[in-house]
Amino acid sequence: MVGIVGYGAKIPRHRIKVEEIAKVWGADAESYKRGLQLTEKSVPAPDVDCVTLSVEATKYALRRAGVTGDQIDALYIGSESHPYAVKPSGTICAEAIGATPHCHNADYEFACKAGSEAMFVCLGLVKSEFCNYAVGIGADTSQGAPGDALEYSAAAGAASFVMGRENILAECLYTHSWMTDTPDFWRREHQHYPQHGGRFTGEPAYFRTIMGCANALLEKSGMKPADFKYAVFHQPNGKFPMRVGKMLGFEREQLETGWLVPTLGNTYSGASPIGLTAILDVAQPGDKIFMVSYGSGAGSDGFVFKVTDRIKEVQDLAPKTRPQLDENKIYVDYGTYAKYRKKILKND
Repeated sequence: MVGIVGYGAKIPRHRIKVEEIAKVWGADAESYKRGLQLTEKSVPAPDVDCVTLSVEATKYALRRAGVTGDQIDALYIGSESHPYAVKPSGTICAEAIGATPHCHNADYEFACKAGSEAMFVCLGLVKSEFCNYAVGIGADTSQGAPGDALEYSAAAGAASFVMGRENILAECLYTHSWMTDTPDFWRREHQHYPQHGGRFTGEPAYFRTIMGCANALLEKSGMKPADFKYAVFHQPNGKFPMRVGKMLGFEREQLETGWLVPTLGNTYSGASPIGLTAILDVAQPGDKIFMVSYGSGAGSDGFVFKVTDRIKEVQDLAPKTRPQLDENKIYVDYGTYAKYRKKILKND
């Protein structure tokens, strides 16, 4: 057996509403809310980046795992907003949690599936017995150019998973990956904001890729959508994950628990992993979970998890995801948001 032994998520408290962004650009807020099925998004404060989010999420994951940082043999952060172009994020996080210098460390990038690829590698290392415990993290403080459609959804958050072979709370039964060279979204070196192919990002990018991975995973596992209590897909907006779930044969009730994007926004590498943490917060022993990520460029990682009896022992050991999303929110105006995201800089 191999699987998740600890998990955690971190979501910033600050939020901005779609209306606040739309009024600055003279846009129709209601059309964006309908089109994206999104009403607000998280905003990282000036002292928050993918490293700080990763550290907090990983501390929660270690608490649930019942292990200490010096027991971690490998730690990987998947993100497309690493704060340094040349300097790893992972070493900062590893030292912050008390990992030893012997911990294998690397940063991953693959657009929005960088977090799930970190999870994928951790599962492989643990299953091969190369590592006893490995941490896979998906974290982003997403970028969106001023006035671009991405600005209404690009958000911030992180999810962290400790993978191991003992005291498993969610066993990983099957995995599958699927990829093609589909350039629907990209950011070149030295560019601050990404570019995208508009509607091209839906078809043939997002839907073809997730469907390719999901159908192969269902075939590999010999399971069908009705066998799962929960499913979570990459959620760049509110419509896409619901639509792809319906196309695969999942019911809305299976998707809603991990469907966070309407009030969280698109957390890029953290999107489907954070959704998984919200599911684990309420899951019961025996529940099966279907997860498929998506990253532009393009690829998907798919996982089938089965929840164990240990889940009830750990759910309340660290802050849960939904309360972080729904409670103690601080709303900001566009000027504050622009300052926090360094869209405007003070002239010294």
